[in-house]
Amino acid sequence: SLTMRDYFLVVGGIIIALVVSLILLVRTKKGEYAYHWLVLKMPIMGELFKRVAVSRFSRTFATLIKSGVPILAALEIVAATSGNRLIEEAINNARQSVQKGESLSEPLSRSPVFPTMVTRMIGIGEKSGALEALLEKIAEFYDQQVEAMVSSLTSLIEPLMIGLMGAIVGGVVIAILMPIFEIQKSVMKKK
Repeated sequence: SLTMRDYFLVVGGIIIALVVSLILLVRTKKGEYAYHWLVLKMPIMGELFKRVAVSRFSRTFATLIKSGVPILAALEIVAATSGNRLIEEAINNARQSVQKGESLSEPLSRSPVFPTMVTRMIGIGEKSGALEALLEKIAEFYDQQVEAMVSSLTSLIEPLMIGLMGAIVGGVVIAILMPIFEIQKSVMKKK
């Protein structure tokens, strides 16, 4: 408390400078890429974000193909709406490969973003001619995965919140009682 009282402007200035520098860093191309990489690599939430992205990719791509949009244009649209630089880069790489005559599943399988099951199902969909149907199945599967993961995270958050509230209340109680004990000790010493 003494540090905060005596050096409030310095501590506040450092915090503001860190926040502003992080915002400016994320606005650069490399900073944005690093931020999106970090989001996908986060311990628990990263897997959730990856599953949401795969579901969104599959559903949007299936809808565009079903509507009659050519695959290259659909890939361009899906890449632009992905919301994550790594996923956008993987889709754009796949688009370039498809332009060269390769299959869609090959470049996606080289990307760490798309799981093996997804790329294999896309490969099967390409060979069988039922790409939109399999993309919809992938989207449904990952929607269920996201729903299950969110419900399990919700059940984990409740005990964490109770523990956090207990720690805050305990900290406040200690902050109130410690001065009282110190006063009592000084009174006992004088007697």
